[in-house]
Amino acid sequence: MNDEPHPPRIRYAPRSLARRRRIDRLFVGVCVATSAASIAVLVALLAAIVAQGYAQLNWRFIRSAPSPSIEEAGVWPALMGTIWVGAICAALALPTGVGTAILLEEYRPRRRWLRRLLGFIQLNIGNLAGVPSVVYGILGLTAFVNLFGLFGSPASPSWEIGARHFDQYLTEGDRVVLVPVAARDAPDAALVPGAVAFTPQGRRVDLNVIGPRDRLPRDEDLLERTVRSDSDGGRISREAWYHFRVPLGRGVLAGALTLALVTLPIVIIASQEALRAVPSSLREGALGLGATRWQVVWNVTLPAAVPGIMTGSILAISRAVGEAAPILIIAGIVYISTAPRHLVDDFSVLPLQIYNWAQRPQPGFHALAASGIVVLLVILLSFNAVAIFIRARAQNSR
Repeated sequence: MNDEPHPPRIRYAPRSLARRRRIDRLFVGVCVATSAASIAVLVALLAAIVAQGYAQLNWRFIRSAPSPSIEEAGVWPALMGTIWVGAICAALALPTGVGTAILLEEYRPRRRWLRRLLGFIQLNIGNLAGVPSVVYGILGLTAFVNLFGLFGSPASPSWEIGARHFDQYLTEGDRVVLVPVAARDAPDAALVPGAVAFTPQGRRVDLNVIGPRDRLPRDEDLLERTVRSDSDGGRISREAWYHFRVPLGRGVLAGALTLALVTLPIVIIASQEALRAVPSSLREGALGLGATRWQVVWNVTLPAAVPGIMTGSILAISRAVGEAAPILIIAGIVYISTAPRHLVDDFSVLPLQIYNWAQRPQPGFHALAASGIVVLLVILLSFNAVAIFIRARAQNSR
């Protein structure tokens, strides 16, 4: 018989059911009030922006280029630049980010040094997600615009395709002629009798080159083709739609690559979380049926993780479309009058154009900035709608 005393029983006062229900209702009320306040503030901001920019929001505003005149200003170059940069950024960042997440989560190596290497990479991915975007702009300026200075400079590229270079002269008959040169940094074209030139429309012209003190011809047709041998020309370039050069310069591709670096950590982390949420029993069942590792990833894990991956992609692309600091460093242009025509063409984006209008003192430019914000939101919602559509299709197919 055990004579040891029993430990005293601790009596807990049961919490009344009514009190728990009051706490539950209070918590739900706080959540509803917080959500309602956030939505009300967002609706008020959007309503104020739309009300301020509605008068300027028309087809002329969409199709026009920026102008010092408030009545003639538009967003077409910045609009097309945003679409170009956003689309290329998504095409580069999403496959790379998802592939990296699959490597880190689904193909864990058995060797210790490889596991440590992937752990080091994982640590850096988490750190890069918190780096300010302006740092990525400086990195893009060095790595993409100049390619670390290893292949010349954007003004004198080491390799170029899809561009023709000319020296532009004004004839004695006040006609513009273009004399071809071999390269962007080639010496001035030699003006010799019979030199071949072209009009700006592309028609061939045989120049009549005369000396500095020679008399001008009386024939009007010949006068229009006459150039003095000491005339000064200006170097211009004509690029085709497939124009490309190395280094990339301050073009669309350099901006898209920089924004891809900005969004890549977000895509990788969101994709990893989506892959981790897939039950391991699905993988084990597929492997037990004899599927290879890649078949498990492609047919089982990835389809189940697509909704979560697309949610992270929406956040990443939304950040990329709204970034201004890295693009300001890369492009270096706030005002541009033409839309991009190829991957290395100069560009601007809507955040820069909105910033340019918003900092001016005239109220009319503030209304233009509000209209530009509405256009930017439409583009952002369009990118998000595509991602949401893909996510919904993936959820319905499960």
